[in-house]
Amino acid sequence: MSFLHNKNILLGVTGGIAAYKSVSLVRRLKERGANVQVVMTDAAQEFVTALTFQAVSANPVHTSLLDSDAEAAMGHIQLARWADAIIIAPATANSLARLVNGEADDLLTTLCLASKAPLSVAPAMNQAMWSNPATRANIEALRARDVDILDPAAGEQACGDVGEGRMLEAEEIADVLEQQFSHQRLSGLRIMVTAGPTREAIDPVRYISNHSSGKMGYAIAQAALEAGASVDLISGPCQLTASDRIRRVNVESAEQMLAAVLTSIDDIDIFISVAAVADYRPQQVEQQKIKKSADEMTLTMVKNPDILAAVATRENSPFCVGFAAETQKLEQYARDKLESKQIDMIVANRVDKSDSGFNSDYNSATVIWHEGSQVFEKSTKSSLASNLLALIAGQMKLAGKK
Repeated sequence: MSFLHNKNILLGVTGGIAAYKSVSLVRRLKERGANVQVVMTDAAQEFVTALTFQAVSANPVHTSLLDSDAEAAMGHIQLARWADAIIIAPATANSLARLVNGEADDLLTTLCLASKAPLSVAPAMNQAMWSNPATRANIEALRARDVDILDPAAGEQACGDVGEGRMLEAEEIADVLEQQFSHQRLSGLRIMVTAGPTREAIDPVRYISNHSSGKMGYAIAQAALEAGASVDLISGPCQLTASDRIRRVNVESAEQMLAAVLTSIDDIDIFISVAAVADYRPQQVEQQKIKKSADEMTLTMVKNPDILAAVATRENSPFCVGFAAETQKLEQYARDKLESKQIDMIVANRVDKSDSGFNSDYNSATVIWHEGSQVFEKSTKSSLASNLLALIAGQMKLAGKK
């Protein structure tokens, strides 16, 4: 599975003849599993139609900052948050200059200012424009701001000149974007992630569970893989797929999840407990379906094992990270869990919001450890996962566990 699988890529297309290559770029990104949305400038639409990009991306194409329907819901901010990465291809000399100056007079430049996603540009222009001192200064200014410059190739150009300025081919750009999600921060480490809900049986038909989709846990498992780690994913029932490079174990109940965790925990460096494990289970599981008869039914519930605490209190325990899904007193309850479970770090998030948390592709979090805390604003779960792992890696080194 490609490192671009399920990544949200925002493609900006500016006004140059190389815009036709960007159609192929959309195809290459989608072949690698990326979700692609396209933003076109007015000039870009003189070279390739928006309908073409809509057909290959299977998404509406965004062309106007002042679209009243989209902006009623702050459309440009939603797009900025949606993106895991932004690539402008082709990036004309004019678009590079406008990025340097921080202009925000169209949708594309506004998105670049509003998004925290990594930005890449694939320049395409006449060889004289590429070598002009003004363009060179703009390129260096963008590099200083951590913009990834995909230097153009040399060859014959549309105008008949020969030299540097040809936009890279679609396959080459896709390779560069994939490498952005394949850093090696956690190389050599083995990470275990629990994800999804558990189901606690009442009878052969019914069970007790919760609304967890597993999306946050799966995003963390994928981000850990991209960071070079060896990944074990212990998954409750959910409708998600994971890379075949991730060792996935499917379970149903909390007791099954604990057994699967303990089977391999001795070899784990970082344990991240994202799963929404049921706190209680029915004391007795009926062997046959309970028939509806009386107006009321009483279940006697018993407490499930605390998987995170069981791992954290082991001798030579791994670096342990818990998740706290709360609807009130977020920080207070999270700090209580940090201490009571004797873990190294806890990620607290509200799950009573309709636009993030359970079943959403977005999340926000307050991360707390014994010496500090950090707030992560709302972003895609894959983006949050990468940021969390960077923080975990840093705190793990400070804790002296690696």
